[in-house]
Parts: sequence; structure tokens; C-alpha cells
Amino acid sequence: MEILLTSGETMTRLFNLDWQLIADSCLTMVAILFLFGALSYFLFNPARKMLAGRTEKIKNELSQAASDMEEARALKEAYEEKIRDIQKEADSIMAEARKKALMSESQIISDAKAEAARIMDRARVEAELEKKKAAEDVKKEMIAVASMMAGKVVAGTIDTTVQESLLDETLREMGESTWLS
Repeated sequence: MEILLTSGETMTRLFNLDWQLIADSCLTMVAILFLFGALSYFLFNPARKMLAGRTEKIKNELSQAASDMEEARALKEAYEEKIRDIQKEADSIMAEARKKALMSESQIISDAKAEAARIMDRARVEAELEKKKAAEDVKKEMIAVASMMAGKVVAGTIDTTVQESLLDETLREMGESTWLS
């Protein structure tokens, strides 16, 4: 296509718009669209799928990490609870042991007091028996002294001054310690 100028010259166009150019342009566009669709289907979709898969994998790993952390927290709390329970149990065992030790101590003390009371009672009984035995011995001695005095009194009739002197003499023979105890 040539353009006619006023000076009589003709000018050729740089860009010739005719039906052939439009058909070529449409065919090129269809080819580009087809090429874009084919590339999209064969290249971009797998890349998108790979990116979507990677995104999903990262999300899963993050959720797994979060659930693992939550599980770890739960385990930590459970272990801490168990440690508290074990500490409480140890404290109760120690308290029970202290209580038993105090009961044992009081039992030993009460047994010792009872044993001391029995020993004191036995000593008191033995002292009483010794006292009775000593009293019996004194009685026997007094009877012997009285019979001796009676024999002396009968042997001779003596007056009261002689009797008193005999009594004093007998008492001296028995000893003053016998009468003091």
C-alpha cells in the first residue's frame, strides 16, 4: 500500500494493515495462547502442585511441631504432677515414720516406767519382808530375854530395884541399836 503525498510522491507504509497481517496476528495469538496453555499445563501446574505440596508439607510439619510441643507440655505437667505426688507420698511416709517413732518412744518410756514401778514394788515388798523378819527376830530375842528375866526373877525373889537393874542390864546386853531400829 502506498500513500500518495501532495508533492506527487508516494510513500510506502511501514506497517501494512491488510487481511494477511490480521490473520497472521490472530494465528500468532492463538499459537501463543496454545503455547501458554500447554506450558501452563505441563510446566506451571506441576510447579504449582510442587509448591502447594511443599506448602502443605510445611503446614503439616508446623502443626506436627505444635502438637508435639503441646504433647511435651502435657507430659511435663504430668511428670511434675507425679513428682508432686511422690513428694507428698514421701512426706506422708516420713510423717508416719515420725508418728511411729514417737509412739514407739512413748511405749518404751511407759514400759520403762512400769518396770521401774515393779522394781520399786518388789523392793518395797522385800523391805517389808525384811522388816517383818527383823521384828520377828526382835520378838524372839525379847521372848528369850523375858524368859531369862523370868528365870532370874523366879530364881530369887527380888525387890523392884533389883528388877529394874536386871531390866537395864538385859537391855544393855541386847544393845541399844536393836531398840532404835
